[in-house]
Amino acid sequence: MFGCLVAGRLVQTAAQQVAEDKFVFDLPDYESINHVVVFMLGTIPFPEGMGGSVYFSYPDSNGMPVWQLLGFVTNGKPSAIFKISGLKSGEGSQHPFGAMNIVQTPSVAQIGISVELLDSLAQQTPVGNAAVSSVDSFTQAQMTPSPSEMFIPANVVLKWYENFQRRLAQNPLFWKT
Repeated sequence: MFGCLVAGRLVQTAAQQVAEDKFVFDLPDYESINHVVVFMLGTIPFPEGMGGSVYFSYPDSNGMPVWQLLGFVTNGKPSAIFKISGLKSGEGSQHPFGAMNIVQTPSVAQIGISVELLDSLAQQTPVGNAAVSSVDSFTQAQMTPSPSEMFIPANVVLKWYENFQRRLAQNPLFWKT
């Protein structure tokens, strides 16, 4: 249902489900992370009227988790980029993960996603310096072709990548020939 991406690391798509409506991703060596991307995989949409609040948790000096609200994702806003570099020494906020018995080890932070009503998401206030980044999406009409540039449809790239993966699975050294 969800994915988590940190620059220079593999994409995580196997969130640990800690309750019926709560999911977490582990972020080892979180001290070196500046931004986190949280996104919906597109396989399972939220139920009508629901969305997911996104939290960041890091262990305090006693090893206790400090949870901070970053923002949210919804069917209408299926991804978000959060700046977490300034959050690692801030105050915690109210969160739905308090009663959970989630194991947290030193140098491992977590991203938590709690499925909630859209009405309650609208009333939540993310921690100020999470600085949700947004990137405008481009439409075909906004792309002006230049004679020196060539555009490749995304489905062509996807098909190439799928073929590449298939061939790599059959013969890991095929690209050397």
